[in-house]
Amino acid sequence: MLKKNVTYTDFNGIERTEDFYFHFYEHELAEMELSKTGGLSTAIQKAVAAKDQTAIIGIFKDIVLKAYGEKSEDGKRFVKSNEITTAFTQCPAYSIIFMELATNDEAAAEFVNNVIPNVK
Repeated sequence: MLKKNVTYTDFNGIERTEDFYFHFYEHELAEMELSKTGGLSTAIQKAVAAKDQTAIIGIFKDIVLKAYGEKSEDGKRFVKSNEITTAFTQCPAYSIIFMELATNDEAAAEFVNNVIPNVK
């Protein structure tokens, strides 16, 4: 699980600092790996090697949105839903995280390596 601590200004002008969590269950990783020709790892490597910005952005957006969720208060569950994902995309923190990954190769690699182990 990856925790990203993000400071942003909300729509009321209030500065907030919150933790955002990203995690894949094994079955989700298997599904993502099998959904791409040659696997997710290969798709990422090909897009990076070809410097295909459109493909890279699409892959990162997919990874971020599918990995995002909320930990239950008791720590027993990592909850994901369309409602949770939509709420996240409507928060300024999503834009901050997305732009960091889209513009910083090291941050993008670190993110991927933390939520998808064994992807280089």
